[in-house]
Amino acid sequence: MADIMVNEASLIPYEDKMKIALKVLEEDFNTIRAGRANPRILDKITVNYYGVDSPLNQVANIQVPEARMITIQPWESNMIKEIERAINMSDLGINPQNDGKLIRLVFPQLTEERRKELAREVSQMGESAKVSVRNVRREGIDTYRGHQKQNKISEDELYNFEQDMQVLTDKYTDEIDKAVQRKEKELMEI
Repeated sequence: MADIMVNEASLIPYEDKMKIALKVLEEDFNTIRAGRANPRILDKITVNYYGVDSPLNQVANIQVPEARMITIQPWESNMIKEIERAINMSDLGINPQNDGKLIRLVFPQLTEERRKELAREVSQMGESAKVSVRNVRREGIDTYRGHQKQNKISEDELYNFEQDMQVLTDKYTDEIDKAVQRKEKELMEI
């Protein structure tokens, strides 16, 4: 009967997908401006570089000389206007200061209202990540239910797999909750 082995290794592909959901959440958190200068908030900004949309960090040197300032020095001086335009068109909400050679982004202190708004955004990102983890659980359980219907695994094996999958899901939803709490705490610090 048991054509398919149901064991710890059965969970590995699903756990890998859950890890990816958590990693994507952490990367999304890096793009949220928390009052401190973090060059990762520029990761989603692209500039037209000789007809190709290129990430900002591939056409300029990005540094954080002070806690609330990022400097962007293009490798080619003719790119400065293009970079400035891309930053203005982004949703950063910061006006770049251009001195002809260097662009400065000065991060103002976040207002209490903006902090709460960002905390809500973080919470929504966390919920989306949890949905992704639950979708992975459903995918795994559906796959193994199909195996059970085809008599490739027993009902007991299916039951054990479902229990193990729930434990794995709980583990990753807890990790997501912790990541959301850490980011919300960071946002609420003055």
